[in-house]
Amino acid sequence: MPADPQPTPTSEPPRGAGTRAVEVRRSSRRNRTVSAYREGDLTVVLIPARMSEAEERRWVGVMLDKLAAQESRRTLGDTELAERAERLSDQYFGGRARPTSVRWVTNQNTRWGSCTPAEGSIRLSHRLQGMPEYVVDYVLVHELAHLLVPGHGPRFWRLLEAYPRTERARGYLEGVVAAARLPHLPTGRGE
Repeated sequence: MPADPQPTPTSEPPRGAGTRAVEVRRSSRRNRTVSAYREGDLTVVLIPARMSEAEERRWVGVMLDKLAAQESRRTLGDTELAERAERLSDQYFGGRARPTSVRWVTNQNTRWGSCTPAEGSIRLSHRLQGMPEYVVDYVLVHELAHLLVPGHGPRFWRLLEAYPRTERARGYLEGVVAAARLPHLPTGRGE
């Protein structure tokens, strides 16, 4: 009996896939539901084994569109990011941390965010886009705290205690870093 679920690589990326590869996994245990998720640069779509190829194509398109819509709702522009930083400053620091600019950058691949207190500027790595809101908020709060306390000493960490999801967000980010260091396992795509 073949292993379940069975991956079916697609020949070209359907709409909504961008440059991501798509892998369809059929399961005899799955009766009616279809689901999809991102696995690094791979999009995985889970479907019932009995589904026809035409139904598969239709559902892959539907699920890719659904994932793209979810991701676009989670991605803030620079203006929304600055507004969010202002709200977080009001909520956790009584409005004392006022950055002059807050923006996404693509040149930070070893850190999640940075702050230049002398300029009042905050930059967040584009790698945070699409992560849970509480994680983005934690990095914003972290960088806002640097406007009040430049280093990572005890005063700085006391400020961060105001944000209730600090430990959870740090754990999430540590997990992302650890996962990136794991050896890549074969995905059944001929790699």
